[in-house]
Amino acid sequence: MIHVSALVDAGARLGRGVVVGPFSVVGAHVTLGDEVSLASHVVALGPSTLGARVKVHSFAVLGGAPQDRTYDGEPTELVVGDDTIIREHVTLHRGTRKDRGKTEVGKRCLLMVGVHVAHDVVVGDDCTIANACQLAGHVVLEAGVNLGGAVALAPFVRVGALAFVAAGARVEHDVPPFHIAQGDRARVRALNVVGLRRRGVPDDSIAALERAHRRIYRAGSIMSRALDEVAREENDTYVRTLVAFLRERTTLPGPR
Repeated sequence: MIHVSALVDAGARLGRGVVVGPFSVVGAHVTLGDEVSLASHVVALGPSTLGARVKVHSFAVLGGAPQDRTYDGEPTELVVGDDTIIREHVTLHRGTRKDRGKTEVGKRCLLMVGVHVAHDVVVGDDCTIANACQLAGHVVLEAGVNLGGAVALAPFVRVGALAFVAAGARVEHDVPPFHIAQGDRARVRALNVVGLRRRGVPDDSIAALERAHRRIYRAGSIMSRALDEVAREENDTYVRTLVAFLRERTTLPGPR
C-alpha cells in the first residue's frame, strides 16, 4: 500500500505487504522487506536494506550520507534487521570506505525518538536505545545492550553484551559486558544484575559474575593480575566472556 503522495523510486525493491505512508520518500537502491511499514514523512535513501516487519515512524531519515569529511559519494550501505522499531526523528547514516562501508542495526531493536546512529556503527540484536542517544562513528553495541536517555558514545567505543549505560552518561572508553556504566565521564558502577535476570541468565552464572566483579573492581588488585585469578577460579561461560573482553579492550575505570 503506497500512499498517493509518497515518492518511490523505480529502482527501489519492495517486499510483500509493504506500507509507505503519506509524503514519505523511498530512494533508489532501497530494499524494503516483507511487511515493512513507513509512516508519514519518512525518508529512506540507498543503498539501504530494511528487514522484514521493520516499523519506521514519522520524520526518521534512514540511509543518509555519512557525516565524514573523507566521504566522496561512494555507494556505502545501511542494513536494519528484522522486527526493529525506529521511532520519530531517528537518523541512521551509511558507512564509509575507511571502515567496512556498512552501518548495521540488528534484529528486534528499539530506537526511540531522536536517536542518531553514525557511520560504520554496529548495533547487535535486541538492543534498546532510549531517546536522544548519540552514537558516534564506528561504535559497537553488542547484543542486548540498553542505553538510557541522552547517552553519548565517543567514536570507536564498544559496549559489551547485556550492559546498561545509565541516562546522560558520556562514554569515552569501552563498557564491559554485563555491567552498569554511569556518569560524565562514565565509570563502571556495578554488575547489571536486574538486566541479567530479565534476560534469563542462570543464577549460578550471576553469582560467578558477582565474584568476578568484586575481584576485578573492588579488591584493589592490578587488573591483569585480577583477570588471571578470575580465569583460574571461575569456570563459567559468562565470566570467560567478561575476562576475554577486559583483556582485549581498554575499558572504563571502576567505582571510586
